[in-house]
Amino acid sequence: MTTRKLLTSAILLATLFVLMAIDAADTPQTSNAREEIVFWHFWGGRDRPIVEKIVEQFNASQRQYTVRAIAMPGSNLDLKFFLSVAGGDPPDLLNHDDPIVADWAHRGVLTPLDELATADELKRLDAWLFPAARQLGTYDERLYALCNGLDIRALYCNTTLLAEHGLGLPETTGDLDVIAETIAPSGDAAGRRRMGYLPDPRRLWAWGVVFGGRFANPQARGLAERRSTRRRLLQRSLGWPTTVVVMGLASSRHSVRENKHLRGRRFRCSPTAGTRWSWTGNGACATLPKPSRLTSLQPFLFQLRPAEKNAGWVNGNFFVVPSRARHKQGAWQFMKFWTGFDGHEAEAAAACAAGGWIPASQQVVDQQAYQQALERWPLLKTFVRLASSPDQIPVPSLPVASLYYHEVVQAAQEVLYRGADPATTLQQAAARVRQRLQEVLDEH
Repeated sequence: MTTRKLLTSAILLATLFVLMAIDAADTPQTSNAREEIVFWHFWGGRDRPIVEKIVEQFNASQRQYTVRAIAMPGSNLDLKFFLSVAGGDPPDLLNHDDPIVADWAHRGVLTPLDELATADELKRLDAWLFPAARQLGTYDERLYALCNGLDIRALYCNTTLLAEHGLGLPETTGDLDVIAETIAPSGDAAGRRRMGYLPDPRRLWAWGVVFGGRFANPQARGLAERRSTRRRLLQRSLGWPTTVVVMGLASSRHSVRENKHLRGRRFRCSPTAGTRWSWTGNGACATLPKPSRLTSLQPFLFQLRPAEKNAGWVNGNFFVVPSRARHKQGAWQFMKFWTGFDGHEAEAAAACAAGGWIPASQQVVDQQAYQQALERWPLLKTFVRLASSPDQIPVPSLPVASLYYHEVVQAAQEVLYRGADPATTLQQAAARVRQRLQEVLDEH
């Protein structure tokens, strides 16, 4: 063979090896490769290292999947998600904490869990979850989201300030009246430095439920499918329980009389009044969520007579899988691992204990790691007990849930801060939400 032929053969052989190498690099899966699960979440601050540890533990627990977590804190997570959907490249998994499940499921961008889990898993999951956790993930009688933590509210009482005035913990709205008038009498001049009860427009959701009311008719389901009776169902599903909601607003009337609503607003917004998570000695009672860093304040379930026992408004964190996700089974396996479902309760309990989070299942609460956390932080026990109550009610599962939530808060602000009439304000808000719901259903 001539030198020229040898050189040509060598070049062809080298080219063949290069092509084989390129083909191997382009192959999406090999026998030893893992599927990458792209996971978007909002966690930041002191919680982010806990999330990263959960991801590391899952990746080390098996050889089929690798979760790549991408933190997206801030208010633009929804926008980024829909841009990714429009571009055909959504994440495999998303963790969220706003009332978006019904809206996104109605638009068809979420995968129902019955397409991910087996029939046996779904049956066990239904019994495994707290009632509130099931409600948070359900739209039109199908589960679209798996809750991994609950946010619970209770009435906080500054027992030191109460003791200074010879007052005990309130058990009725009458007791709350006495506390408010004793610590901050109605005739006081503006610029007061203490409040007996510090109202919050965002907590009308909790007060309405405590007074035995609901913000939607739970029997009016399947709105999109029941077109022949749509208008009647709209009226029922958004039939505001005006009486009980107005009673909830009236429970904050200490901030409304004699323009005291303006002083209450200044007090709430002042730098010495406290924050969402902690509270100085300037207020006696306020409805607050579980603080991420537990304080010396006493959380106290405000029992109204008559009221539903252990009642209140709940929201939480949950996982959703986009309908166009590439690796849905991997996302499902990671969801189960984080929440503790299907044999992962011990790992989930340790994570919840580290974060001070409220689990979505009693089986996680019962684990040793979480029980030890409850002993370290006794205040957390009140919230965990409330989490199991069937009367912890989230924002109604409607395609306009986010709008509904903000309209209720805005209505409460109008009443508490500007002295508007509760019934009229709520009816006007209901009309706006009902109109938008009709538009959404017509679009579908």
